[in-house]
Parts: sequence; structure tokens; C-alpha cells
Amino acid sequence: MENQSEKAVSGLKHLLSICNDGKEGYKNAAENVDSADLKALLHTYSIQRAEFASSLKTCIHQCGGDPDNNEGGPLGAIHRAWIDIKTALTSNDNKAVLDACITGEKAAIEAYDNVLEDTSISTETRQLLTTQRTGIQESLRNVEALEHQFTS
Repeated sequence: MENQSEKAVSGLKHLLSICNDGKEGYKNAAENVDSADLKALLHTYSIQRAEFASSLKTCIHQCGGDPDNNEGGPLGAIHRAWIDIKTALTSNDNKAVLDACITGEKAAIEAYDNVLEDTSISTETRQLLTTQRTGIQESLRNVEALEHQFTS
């Protein structure tokens, strides 16, 4: 049976993977939209996820784990490949890119919620995760509003 510290590290590593996926996903999405404003916003979210990942690496290290994940997870790679395929077929369709971003953000929020259920994580780590989750929720709201704008 996994001890509490190992469980916390495992959850944090999963979030690290998700943040790396988000960083790469937003970077990829920014390259596949034609609006300069949208490109800038998506690039900003990529940088935000890189900062989240850096903070998570520190937490993992403080919990005695090895934050060895610099890339996204296998599901993130599949999601990024899906964005590549979808944008290739839709010729820089901003709505299609935003739809893919929404899917990724919803998955990230769910992952954060799962890790936040772990009672063994420290108060400091819980505050960090809550702040990051709030940032992701804000990004989701913004992307959903933009997606609606491109639908109209």
C-alpha cells in the first residue's frame, strides 16, 4: 500500500504532467490560430503553465520526490497530436483550436480536484494547488467566451 507521502508525490507528479501538457498544448494552439490577439493570449497561458510546472517541481522536491517530468504525459501528447490533426484539416480554425483547449482545461480542473481531495498534502501545497486551479478556471472561462465569440 502506498504511504501518504508517496500518494501526495504521485498526485503532484500527475499535475506536473498536466501542466506540461497545457504548456505544450497552448504553445501548439498559439501556432495554429490566425488572430494575433488570440495567439498572444494562448502564448500567455503557455507561460502560465510553465510557471505552474516550476512551482509543482518545487513541491515534489519538498515532499521527497523526484520531479523528473519535463514533458507532458502520454494523454497530453495524444491531445496535442489531435490539435495538430484538427487544425490541419480545418485550416487554422480558431474555434476548433479553442474547443481543444476547453477539453484540456476541463481535464486539468478535474485532476486538480482529485489531488485536492488528498488530506495528506500540506496546507502550503493545498494553497498553491488551489491558486493554480483558480488560474486554470479563469483560463477556461476566457477560452469558453472566446470560443462562443468565434461561433457567432
